[in-house]
Amino acid sequence: MNIPQDRTRLFETLAGLLATQLIVFGLGYYMLNEPMRIAESQTQILQIQLDDAMTLYAQNCSVCHGLAGEGIGAIPALNNSALQTMAYEDLTKTIARGRFNTAMPAWSKEDGGALSDYQISELVGLIQSGDWNATRDRVVNLGLAPLVPFVTDPDPALLAEVANLPDGLTLQNAITIYAANCVACHGADGLGTGIAPALNDPLVREKTTDELTRTVTFGSAGTLMAGWSNALTTQEIASMISLVQRWDEVPAGILPAPNVPIPTTEESIALGGDLFAANCSRCHGPEGQGTPRAPALNVKLFLTDTSDLAIQQIVTNGVPGTAMPVWGDRMTESEIQAIVGFIRQWEATAPEVAVPAKGGGGGPPWMRNNTQTTTTPSGGQQGTVQGQGQGQGQAQSQQTAWWQAIDWRILLLLTGGLSIAFTLIFLGFESLHRRPRKRE
Repeated sequence: MNIPQDRTRLFETLAGLLATQLIVFGLGYYMLNEPMRIAESQTQILQIQLDDAMTLYAQNCSVCHGLAGEGIGAIPALNNSALQTMAYEDLTKTIARGRFNTAMPAWSKEDGGALSDYQISELVGLIQSGDWNATRDRVVNLGLAPLVPFVTDPDPALLAEVANLPDGLTLQNAITIYAANCVACHGADGLGTGIAPALNDPLVREKTTDELTRTVTFGSAGTLMAGWSNALTTQEIASMISLVQRWDEVPAGILPAPNVPIPTTEESIALGGDLFAANCSRCHGPEGQGTPRAPALNVKLFLTDTSDLAIQQIVTNGVPGTAMPVWGDRMTESEIQAIVGFIRQWEATAPEVAVPAKGGGGGPPWMRNNTQTTTTPSGGQQGTVQGQGQGQGQAQSQQTAWWQAIDWRILLLLTGGLSIAFTLIFLGFESLHRRPRKRE
């Protein structure tokens, strides 16, 4: 009986059984853990897609559908339960091909739009599963908030004067309708905004009644002008046409721009603080308390009497005849809005009387450098990156346990390596047993 050979075979058999058990254990662990791993992967993929979708929404949809999908004017809201439960195919078709006789254009590249099928699917996911509060912050952080007055109230005294005009009651009714539905896009007193033309314009008044009625009723293809036949009666549309044709008879200032605050987030206020410190503090003081060179901003009277839109206009266009320069050609609109939001947050604690800061030599920044005054672009880019990375940061913060992160392929590789190692060890033992001993 060859005992060494039998012992070697026994060890080889045991090694094979051990390797088989390790393979079975690895496959079993993989089978048990795979459903959880798939669910976690799907969740992470969805978070990345929703993060991309929020940026797509800010760049393409917020101008019509609002900061958080609430809708603007006649444009419908996206943040509603009916759309959340709508069939995936119906939502995809609507975004891809648009809607006939509305302001909703086709967004699919195949239909002349700007979005791929994958991007459209991401937007559908945002409508059905997205966080609209996070979407609002993304729109603000990207500087794409639709800063238009949504509604306003006609001046009562001037509205009463309109009653004295021929057919004054019709004009009064039209002004009230305009204040509630049209001022969001066409601006105070019908003078237009960045997203819609002026209606209080001689060229518009030259159009025929039929042409104006057709535009208000059915909208204007290729523009943001939606059809109003579902929201206004035929009589109300006729009164609006009368207002457009007779706007030169209406007293100026009857439809003032409302005090619409600029939306802010923690990121936008932080960006505004950095920009203020780099560009504004030398003249207006580190805390906005003013200096001998420029007036105080952090003071109750200024903040209560000056709207956000007025501050934005002052920063953008400067103040002629003073040391306040034009910043609109040095900063982006989103950066100016961030500064306005930073200034506005002083209002709650603003003093009645400001104590101006002293000193501040060296001249204002724009006098020290005529070509580049600040590191504004990098600051703006930083705010954008923070906004875009918000969703991904949240997704990455959900860390899993180490045993859940082990890939089954790694287990199989380890099992194979152990089997080879055991085989080599036992082959070594077998060669030692077979080596002939020296006779004494």
